[in-house]
Amino acid sequence: MAAYTDLLASITRDAGNAASVVIPDTWMQGRTTYGGLTAALCLEAAMPLAPGMPVRSAQVAFVGPVGGPVTCTPTLLRQGKNTVFVSVRMAGTEGVAAEAIFAFGVARPSALSFANLPAPDVTAPDETPSYFGDNPNRPNFTRNFNMRMAAGTRPISGSDTGDVSIWMRHVDPAAPTDAVALLAIADAPPPAAMSMFTAPARISSMTWMAEFLTDDITTQDGWFLARHVAETARDGYSSQAMTLWNSAGDPMMIGRQTIAIFG
Repeated sequence: MAAYTDLLASITRDAGNAASVVIPDTWMQGRTTYGGLTAALCLEAAMPLAPGMPVRSAQVAFVGPVGGPVTCTPTLLRQGKNTVFVSVRMAGTEGVAAEAIFAFGVARPSALSFANLPAPDVTAPDETPSYFGDNPNRPNFTRNFNMRMAAGTRPISGSDTGDVSIWMRHVDPAAPTDAVALLAIADAPPPAAMSMFTAPARISSMTWMAEFLTDDITTQDGWFLARHVAETARDGYSSQAMTLWNSAGDPMMIGRQTIAIFG
């Protein structure tokens, strides 16, 4: 299995800042690369164009399947005194795989400082059962994460609601606690609507919007708590809200995702 840090260390860059890497099978989700890694690789490619600036938001469109060799090409859209906007196109052997736009911004004084995003009341990670257990049929990419079921129900449970909370951390002990690693893990839980399925059906993430709520990304022992809530499902598409806290209950990220449901 290619460790997260080894995968990032294998990235090569050309004179134009395009970042190339070969994605191994251990990071695949079916026939395509796991979406969180796709977004993280795009962010990694964008960061040299905004040196020293924390990322504030990410907007990612998962355009097509991709695996193996990929290249992420960043483009500087605008550079201001306090903010930078960068777009990134990921392409593989089958064409465009993803398009992303990242907003970076320096911290500045403000009269407002609050976060009305309390973490759910769940058991601590070491008191919480494994999400997958010894299930041999889990998706390949999930073996790169430790995941524990904190609240809600597992996929294909026939639940009345899609509301799932999961503790997560990178398996790689060398994985840093930074924005790229956070983006890489934030999309790991299955879509919340899958808890309502009564039979297997294919799903595919289409778009993902994520907002980083702090540039002080910290946690204890690498654990983050994710809560994904399916808010609508209609005409073969589901829209879900996503929130991520650190182990102390401080909100790190919020997001929204559009998911195609084939069944």
